[in-house]
Order: sequence, then structure tokens, then C-alpha cells
Amino acid sequence: MAKGIQLEGVSKIFRHPERGDVHAVEQLNLAVQPGELVTLLGPSGCGKTTALRMIAGFENPTTGRILIGGQDVTNIMPNRRNIGFVFQNYALFPHMSVFDNVSYGLAVKGISMAERRDRVAHVLDLVGLQGMERRYPNQLSGGEQQRVALARVIVTEPSVLLLDEPLSNLDAKRRVQMRSEIRRLQRSLNMTSVYVTHDQEEALSISDRVVVMNSGMVEQEGTPQEIYANPASLFVAGFIGKVNALPAEVLRVDRDEVTASFGATNFVVCRPKMSISAGQRVSLLIRPESVDLSPEPDGPAPRGRIAQVTYLGEKVEYDIECDGTQIKAVSFDPARHGMFLQGQDVYLHMQGGSMILTDQ
Repeated sequence: MAKGIQLEGVSKIFRHPERGDVHAVEQLNLAVQPGELVTLLGPSGCGKTTALRMIAGFENPTTGRILIGGQDVTNIMPNRRNIGFVFQNYALFPHMSVFDNVSYGLAVKGISMAERRDRVAHVLDLVGLQGMERRYPNQLSGGEQQRVALARVIVTEPSVLLLDEPLSNLDAKRRVQMRSEIRRLQRSLNMTSVYVTHDQEEALSISDRVVVMNSGMVEQEGTPQEIYANPASLFVAGFIGKVNALPAEVLRVDRDEVTASFGATNFVVCRPKMSISAGQRVSLLIRPESVDLSPEPDGPAPRGRIAQVTYLGEKVEYDIECDGTQIKAVSFDPARHGMFLQGQDVYLHMQGGSMILTDQ
């Protein structure tokens, strides 16, 4: 049965002899619902792996408490938490066959050989490795080794699945295949999961919710759609995909809207939650796919010059110099819509409804 996870005011401070106290995680509050997959996303050193290791019991929190299924496990040893942990480097036993690797946890628990055979056969079928029981890790591809690592965890029927950068050692094609496989397994088994990665695309594609971390703290939490479409800060916007940050000045503040100017063009955007006033310098955030280009103006639009064209098959990326700012735009299906040329003057059509206003 799937169990929820709660972190209440969890912090971790490492004592360093030269640098003093290092605050790896600060006052982390997180609730993962039973059967949900939540991803901790952020750059190296943001605290995401430390948070995962505290859930597993590999690290003790300096403050706060951790609950699994409503039970306080803060001071309980890892082997008594009924968690499954998938490591970045797979951590397979090289001298053991696939069967022995997968059945190892069952053997430690004293499960009979007959039941071990049945359960191993079942999970190997789930992960698509049926018939490979006698192979050894050095006879497997990276993707197959990762499947063995998953099977070894799943076969013990843990209440919670924890995954630490599980796809980082795979090539791009296998990463896409394996993230779909992990999501399929997680849903079919209804397993509460916490997934750690620095890969934005991976996080968006696999998660029910994403928690963006920076310097040990949560910057934003929400569904992949919420995080991408409505980033709470310039950091989140820049870390989740590509974004243009246009320097602007606030001209007028109304109840629900703000008018701000970028160069000679005014934009009306939704009023943010932060305090704001006329004359304030701000950033207008807009995704490259929301910037439309045309050779002639269609209403008020800033004018720019294409500095670089990058052809990527199904899309074209443009770098445009506009009012002293470099703006990125993306055009899809160039075979149908044609392409602009480097050095060409264009007009940038950007709707205020596609923009988010933040501090500079």
C-alpha cells in the first residue's frame, strides 16, 4: 500500500573544519501524497540529494522531522523504513547474475527460494528483462543495468521509492526511453516516489509535481505546467527551459494589471503578487516560443535584427538584437513557414498575456 511522505521544517547543516557551517537544506516543508511522483529539481549543490538521503535515513536532519505513512521515522534506521533507493551508479554486484542481484533483498529477508523465483520472474517481466536471469552486469547495456537496479528495488515491495539521478549515466536516447519506463512502472504499481534530477526536461516529463530548489531552499513548487507557465522568480524561469528577460520600467499599476515599457513599446501584464509601483525597474519574462516574428509590423512591436539562425530540423531558433537586449525566438515547422535570414530586420510580436513580471 502506498504511503505518503512529510518533511516538516527539515534542515541539514554540515560542519566543515575550514568553511564552518554549510547549510545544505534549510527549513524544507514537503508533502508527497500516496502514489504521487514528486521531483526535486535544481542545480548541483542545491540540497536535493541531501533531502533525498534524509528521507532514506542515510543522513540525519539537524532540525525537523520526517514522516512516512504518518509514522515519525526521523530517528529510525534506513533498513527499517521500508524504502527502495535507486542509486545514480546502479550499485549492482558485479559478481552476481541478474537473478541474484534482483533477489538479494528477498534472500536477506529470509524469503524462500520458490517465492524468490516467482517474484523475480514477475518484476523482470515488468521491466522487460525476462530471459536475462543468468546474465552478469558486464554483459548488459547501461539501460539494462538500470532496469536491473529498478527491479531489485521493486521486488521488495517498498512503501516509498527514492531515485537519485537514476538516468544521468545513460545517453540521450536511452534517457528518454527509461524515463517513460520509470513513469509507467511507478503508475502501474501506485508507488509513492521522490525523484532527484538536475535535468529540466526529465523533471517536466515524469512528475506529478516539481519542487525547484536553490541554495538549500524551495524556490517554487507546483505541477510541471504551473512551474513552466508561471515561474515564481527569474531563477525558476531560467532554470526551467529558456526564457527572455526584458528590462522594463513600470508606467502604471492598476488593480489587476501593470503597464510596463520595454524600449518604445508598452505591454500590459497581469499584476504580480509582489509589491510594485510606477517607475520601478522590472523584468518581463517571455518564453522564446511566445515571440512571433514578421518582416512588417502588425500593431505596436519592437524592431530587431537577427544576429544568429540555428536550424534544428523541426524548428529554427533565432537570436535577435533588440533595443540593446538579445532576445530568443523559436519558429516551428520551417519547411512550411519559411525562415528568416541572419542580418534581416524583423518585428517582434509579444503579447502581454504571455509575459510574467518579476524583479530584475
